[in-house]
Amino acid sequence: MNGESAEEVSSTVSGGIQYGPVLQGRDFINPTFVTSQAAAAPRALGQLPALVTGFTGREAELAQVAGLLNPAVGGGTVVVSAVAGLAGVGKTALAVHAGHAAREAGWYPGGVLFIDLHGYDHTPVQPGQALDALLRALGVPGEHIPEGAEAWARLYRSVLAQAGDPVLIIADNASAEAQVRLLLPGPGPHRVIITSRHTLAGLGARLLDVTVLDQAAAVALLDSALRVARPGDDRISSDPGIAGRLADTCGGLPLALQITAALLAADPALAARELADGLADEVRRLEALRYDDGGGISAPSVAAAFELSYRQLDEAAARLFRLLPVDRGPDVSTAAAGALAGWPPGQARTVLGRLMRAHIVEVGSSGAGRWRMHDLLRLYARQLYGTDAGEREQAMDRLLGYYLNGARAAHAHLRALKGAQVPAEFTGREDALAWLDAERPNLIATVAMAADTDRDQIAIRLPLYLSDYLHWRRRFDDCLTVLATSRDCARRQGHRAKEAAALNSLGSALAEVRRFEEAISAHQEAAAICRETGDRHHQGMALTTSVRRWGGCGGLRRRSAPSRKRWQSSGKHATGTAKARP
Repeated sequence: MNGESAEEVSSTVSGGIQYGPVLQGRDFINPTFVTSQAAAAPRALGQLPALVTGFTGREAELAQVAGLLNPAVGGGTVVVSAVAGLAGVGKTALAVHAGHAAREAGWYPGGVLFIDLHGYDHTPVQPGQALDALLRALGVPGEHIPEGAEAWARLYRSVLAQAGDPVLIIADNASAEAQVRLLLPGPGPHRVIITSRHTLAGLGARLLDVTVLDQAAAVALLDSALRVARPGDDRISSDPGIAGRLADTCGGLPLALQITAALLAADPALAARELADGLADEVRRLEALRYDDGGGISAPSVAAAFELSYRQLDEAAARLFRLLPVDRGPDVSTAAAGALAGWPPGQARTVLGRLMRAHIVEVGSSGAGRWRMHDLLRLYARQLYGTDAGEREQAMDRLLGYYLNGARAAHAHLRALKGAQVPAEFTGREDALAWLDAERPNLIATVAMAADTDRDQIAIRLPLYLSDYLHWRRRFDDCLTVLATSRDCARRQGHRAKEAAALNSLGSALAEVRRFEEAISAHQEAAAICRETGDRHHQGMALTTSVRRWGGCGGLRRRSAPSRKRWQSSGKHATGTAKARP
């Protein structure tokens, strides 16, 4: 310094992240710098796909997302991870429409980033690959992107932190939290929407579940999508009945509805009724719900969308998914699902939880403890279990045994006298009635399934256990259906005693719905079988039912003279009380 006092020297680099060399020093004496200015990396901040044609019926969901995207609502990152739902329900369409609306509102002048993570494809996008793509879209030159996912994530957060304006990031089609966790920016005005077929509850995110459309919205989607292609086409609007059939056949699933509209648009000569008739065939429905746009395996297809979800399931969840359609009821209890798979209810509940997180099952309409599947998913699962007949037959036997044992135990509770020993399956009469009420549709369907699959012994016995309950709840249509099945199967098997029991209960149900002539015939046929087999006790019970029901109430006097004479001659010596005999 030649005796001169040193002055303090400081230098600062400011103005954001710097790309390229930076020289810092006090004195540069006659330096010569040779530099080349690299072209600035392009910024790709307008990545939103086009709006989906025919998008409708999502006003409430759009309002919810809008409330989360509005930067004025509050700081911090809002991750809408449960723009979630089953395959084809329209999650991406909802996110894209929300993105367009947010951009038009001027909320994200910094731009909108969109990345498809292909979470359910054979080769999903890895977090590092996603970060690399997002950094390049933000204008970071490739030579300045470091190695390693964690380093990429730090740079990504830094770039966003120094961005002048809010940015919206849409990460579409994620399969797990790990695929998107590194894509979340730090605190600030930026927002993220993540769509997934799974509920990503581990991100600290706001969850939004997307469900199928109701019939009115589904019909509106069909009509709107068709008119986008052919503005004057009224094949949907001119026939509300057929439009409703198409909407119901598609189960309100937007992907299926879009494919249906595309099939109509591609063939102006195809009548909506003709298409509805073709889709009514359950065997071919999934095959028909595919539109060949030249994309090969990526062409719009309901079955293909379901397959991507199915491939993500673990072995136990996939097995239960294949077996659930064996139960023909509208939904299934946890215990019945366990019976299908041969598991205790606790294990079944755990696996059902994984299926629910994947939006393959949902909570049944009657609430917790019951589960249901979308109709098209059920068809897909049936196609899968059709490939293993042995597994299906074993599952059916376990399910039928579960329902038969439950009905037998409930029947015992309903018939038990005070202090009598009763099965341990239920805590009492009210518990047994609650189980029967919850399982009634499934039990009725089970009787038909047993008869259809030649499991006649169960088809004979199960209705006899249900008869008292169905009388008690005055479900006479169900009672007539199952008892007629029991009678027919007993007759086919030559089981005369059970045939007589079914006939006797059938006669009582027929009388309740005022089909008196048929009731007389059923009771008399039951008495004749008992007389033929030498069962005097139950013969008397059958005849006593006739006399008790008609002789003392004046009902018989309202019938014709031949009927009255036949009734009186058959029952004048009868005594006892009639009961169905399981």
